[in-house]
Amino acid sequence: MPEFSLIRVTKEARVGILTLANPPANTLSQKMIQEIDMAFDHFSQDSEVKVILLHGEGRFFAAGADIKEFTRVKHGADFQDLAREGQRVFRKIESFHKPVLAAVHGAALGGGLELAMACHMRIVAESAKLGLPELQLGLIPGFAGTQRLPNLVGKSKAMEMILTSDPVTGVEAVKLGLANQAYSEDHLLEEAKKLVSKISGKGIQTISNVLELLKVSETEPFEQGQEKEALRFGEVFETYDASEGIKAFIEKRKPSFEDR
Repeated sequence: MPEFSLIRVTKEARVGILTLANPPANTLSQKMIQEIDMAFDHFSQDSEVKVILLHGEGRFFAAGADIKEFTRVKHGADFQDLAREGQRVFRKIESFHKPVLAAVHGAALGGGLELAMACHMRIVAESAKLGLPELQLGLIPGFAGTQRLPNLVGKSKAMEMILTSDPVTGVEAVKLGLANQAYSEDHLLEEAKKLVSKISGKGIQTISNVLELLKVSETEPFEQGQEKEALRFGEVFETYDASEGIKAFIEKRKPSFEDR
């Protein structure tokens, strides 16, 4: 495993856990983004890991980018490179072949929210604050916040959140479709681990196929999407796990999937 200084990478059974550990606010420095990139390469190669849980240590999920780094950037072209690198790593998360769940507490602001939005699912603390306040700094979102937020909450609400810089609470985030579920902060991580444990009990072939087909639904016409679904349906049917799942259902027992 690579060595990390700003994040921690651990594993519990079939769940890979990535903990942002850059106190006091888990700001997303360039080094942290590089380490996140390396962590997902590690999870990709670990065949035992079926799902990823991403959360923050301390008071915050991630309170934004490292603004001090901005003072060392002299030219707009360097800012563009910074944005492109963050976008590349976040696209890796979004297109990852294993589900990625973000458990958000405290605050997910700016780059922190952009990181959470790149994950496949988000559960949040009811009291969490989620927002894109970049305009308060005379900047704009740079890690695809203007692209992902409208897809989750709609163009009008995304425009309001970005232009006013006002965050929403975890409860509001669920209502908007920005998060899946909200819990009290004391129970957030416990509930997150329950959810990823439930997902990890499924076969990796079915999981990866569903992730890919859901992405197809965003980019291709309905007719093409349903044809790809039919093709994958047939391919999956011929696997051992499908045979085991059907047999277990008939025998009224829990299936034992072997990812083959």
